[in-house]
Amino acid sequence: MANLVRIVIQLPLELKEQLDALKSQGYTTSGFIRAMLERELKKPELKLVANSRRTPGKSS
Repeated sequence: MANLVRIVIQLPLELKEQLDALKSQGYTTSGFIRAMLERELKKPELKLVANSRRTPGKSS
């Protein structure tokens, strides 16, 4: 994984607590989120266009 970039997101406290709890299972927050994004973005029904800011389900 070359050329990693850092992103900053805001989460509700409950989600942050759930992510923190994953550490006891050997996950890091970054690793868990990265794996989840990779899995979700590979789904065939999700077609991304580079630099697209459209919201799924909304027409232009």
